[in-house]
Amino acid sequence: MISVIEFVLGIAVLVYSAEKLIGYLVGVASRWTISLFLIAVIFTGIEFDDLAFGIVLNLEDLSKVALGTVIGTTIAMTGLVLALAAIIAPTAVDVPKDYLVLFVAAPVVMFALALTRALTLVTGVVLVLLFVAFVGWIAYREYTARRPIWRNAELYEQLEKAGVGAGGGGTGTATRAGGGGCEGGDAPTDSATGGSNGFHLPPDLRIDQGFLKARQHSPGAAIALAVLALIGLVIGAVVAGEGTGGVLDTFGINGTVFGATIATLALSLEDIFLTVEPQRRGAPEIAVANIIGSVVFSVTGKLGIILLVGGAITVDQDVLTWHLPVLLVLTVLSAIFLATGRLRRWHGVVLLALYVAYFVVSLVVFNGVPLDTD
Repeated sequence: MISVIEFVLGIAVLVYSAEKLIGYLVGVASRWTISLFLIAVIFTGIEFDDLAFGIVLNLEDLSKVALGTVIGTTIAMTGLVLALAAIIAPTAVDVPKDYLVLFVAAPVVMFALALTRALTLVTGVVLVLLFVAFVGWIAYREYTARRPIWRNAELYEQLEKAGVGAGGGGTGTATRAGGGGCEGGDAPTDSATGGSNGFHLPPDLRIDQGFLKARQHSPGAAIALAVLALIGLVIGAVVAGEGTGGVLDTFGINGTVFGATIATLALSLEDIFLTVEPQRRGAPEIAVANIIGSVVFSVTGKLGIILLVGGAITVDQDVLTWHLPVLLVLTVLSAIFLATGRLRRWHGVVLLALYVAYFVVSLVVFNGVPLDTD
């Protein structure tokens, strides 16, 4: 029972620390003009909590769980997170075709490397470089395309002057949900728009109080708070890692299956909120960038760093014959749905049904749940 509490507590600390870290980093980054899609790829796609958890698992000789978590979180991004986003808030999407090609290519490359049956330090270097190249390409494409800017510095400065946000007395929320207006459907008030100062918010903007507050800190203080959040990540990862070992011993669950199912569900809660909520509020760019960024990061950058820090991982036959093929199928199917230009509810139903089937088969067939045969 103690191991279960350790695991749950560790995951909670991981998610909380990751949220704080993202808030501080984006608060600082808002002073520069960065495209909506690019910053979402970087700050939601790069999942610090999952990365820290995977590193600790590999360092503690739980490499099968670490690999299972990498695969499981990647599958969950499409089969669970994207599926729920499509079911709850179907919407039009506009994803460049080359982004979708990279989205599918990343798992294919991982599968090809896994066929060697051993993911080594050299593999880790290759995967990290591939992720760096991916981010570089996205940055280049977003810059040359002059895509919409998120958290524009000039806009934030106007918001602060208008008294909106931290310490300004304004309501601090405005969103495009339903085509414009405030949280809950009310029209923007003068305090929210800074009407008395002659400043009005764009109808498609949602003010994030956390990011506005982060801007109030000096650069040194913001960096210090980010470091504290990183420390929280490490502590959460250590506690969750200790709990994982106890859970495996207590319940006799296969390491890869535990990482690909139970641990994955816990780690996916953050991604569900980061994807469903922006999509519901009418900002699908954030949701789609989170999906694409997370999938590519998981199978390249995250796995690469885990290998570089924790050492090589041996790939079991079950991974090659079951888990990775499912990963490829769900990724390709998701890319096809995204390429249609609109996420529909039936897309989500199909993805979720496949994910549930994967989850059940993994637990029942692949040594996941001991069955009473008496």
